Amino acid sequence: MSVSNLLAYAASQSPAAYCQLFYVTAATAVLAIAAAPESIQDLLTQYGARSAATGTADGKGGEEARDGLLAKVVGWATSVGKVPHSWFKHFYILSLSCSVFWAVQFLSRGTILDVIARNQASREPASMSIDQVILMWFLMGLQGARRLYEYMFVLRPSYSKMWIIHWLLGMAFYSFTSVSVWVEGSSSIRIADRRTFAAVAPSFNVIFGALAFLVSWSMQYRCHSYLAGLKKYSLPEKGLFKYLVCPHYTCECALYLSLALVAAPKGQLYNRTLICALLFVTINLGVTANGTKKWYAEKFGRETVQGKWRMIPLVF
Repeated sequence: MSVSNLLAYAASQSPAAYCQLFYVTAATAVLAIAAAPESIQDLLTQYGARSAATGTADGKGGEEARDGLLAKVVGWATSVGKVPHSWFKHFYILSLSCSVFWAVQFLSRGTILDVIARNQASREPASMSIDQVILMWFLMGLQGARRLYEYMFVLRPSYSKMWIIHWLLGMAFYSFTSVSVWVEGSSSIRIADRRTFAAVAPSFNVIFGALAFLVSWSMQYRCHSYLAGLKKYSLPEKGLFKYLVCPHYTCECALYLSLALVAAPKGQLYNRTLICALLFVTINLGVTANGTKKWYAEKFGRETVQGKWRMIPLVF
């Protein structure tokens, strides 16, 4: 394919398609890391409690990582690009800020939102209703506000480090997601009257999805509060942790699934862009949950996590 044809093809794609491409590409990259040798995985994926507690410089993982040239290169790359794990709060500052930004753009007929909405509507006319768009802004803002509150006032400070690529990926994810939650409602955004809104009866998808979101939102807060109250590097065993290694990840997946239902355009079961976001979230957190179960087994004994699902009941 020539450069001109490639550029023409790229220009013909909708903004939603670019969001979907980001999620699928990012998920593929995570899967590629998961398929790498274990010593490489340790260097690329360990952060937070597991990284601080075990490390790769002094433990078995470090010895294995020094065996090959690739591991040495990856080890060097990850060592020079470390940032504080507390930078996780930047994700939620960005998410909340984006929710406010797009709402202001909508109310003021902002140019940036109009350009994206016009391009999306001209390529994919099927649309969410304006009521769905407003609800999605509210729900995404609610999630961003709660997660920021948790990092500021609930979770204990962490002095561990993470690779800067993790941070950049997270920032990119929340930037794309801030657009994904409304982009398939572009046709409705363009014709909406900002002064008055004629609310219509919500569909079953919207009602069920919104209720599922609120339940998952509440359960994730309870999981995080419980983890924050544990003694450092101890084994969580109460509530949902009796059955799942990472129920807070389960809740995160449920949140994005519920958003995909709430944002389903008319005549569709789910929102395709947010299903792609769910794909990335599930794969990314699934890899981390798998590593967490291994770490618990090594630190507390295999029997302590025997029979527990990592993240998805009856499946994984």
